[in-house]
Amino acid sequence: MCFAVRKDVFVGEQGVPEDIEYDAYDATAVHVLAVREDGVPLGTGRLLHGEAAAAKVDGDPAVGSLGRLAVTQAARGLGVGAALVRAIEDAARARGLVAVDLHAQTQALGFYERLGYVAYGPEFYDAGMPHRAMRRAL
Repeated sequence: MCFAVRKDVFVGEQGVPEDIEYDAYDATAVHVLAVREDGVPLGTGRLLHGEAAAAKVDGDPAVGSLGRLAVTQAARGLGVGAALVRAIEDAARARGLVAVDLHAQTQALGFYERLGYVAYGPEFYDAGMPHRAMRRAL
């Protein structure tokens, strides 16, 4: 179900090529999924940790990498995204990580700032969209 949500949001809505949406990191990532009481998926995200995260966060093994956060169109504005971020942070804490990094689409900076993330470094493009790196200490 995580992959179905990602396909709807990233591939369907945002036009991310399907061949770059899924990657080798999916096999070892911690995936979180928000579902409605009746089992309908509302959103998903993933946490990379260990070597997989270190490759994305300047080699620091104590920092996790939050990514692929996606909330279905029908669930936006209901707090699902914030709940997913907090669940990913809990998973990071459980693994002894001291911070979480992410690459936010520039249009989502305010969302992550409200959750305590701080942007750093220059804007860059990923999948054709502008992004900024962000970090939150746990």
